[in-house]
Amino acid sequence: MSDMVKVRLLGIFGVAYGSKEAELKIEGDVRLKEIIQKLTCTSEALKHVLIDSDLKSPLPNAVIIVNGKDISVLNGLDTPIKNGDEILIIPAIHGG
Repeated sequence: MSDMVKVRLLGIFGVAYGSKEAELKIEGDVRLKEIIQKLTCTSEALKHVLIDSDLKSPLPNAVIIVNGKDISVLNGLDTPIKNGDEILIIPAIHGG
């Protein structure tokens, strides 16, 4: 039986991906950055709005929550992901 994780994409991320939710199969030791990479490899539109082109990171553009905790209090993009985890990706609000 494959391990699964659920990813919820809010706002523009869900629009770009074409769905507000994705369920992904994982095997072995997986880090959050690998889940992000898997999502953006299947959607160029999501990659465009989620990944900062200069930093090659989603962090300037998104708040990412794993099982109810901001990844800043976990291990950031190196946070381990396991079966049944829920990842929430929320657009960061920028003001000017």
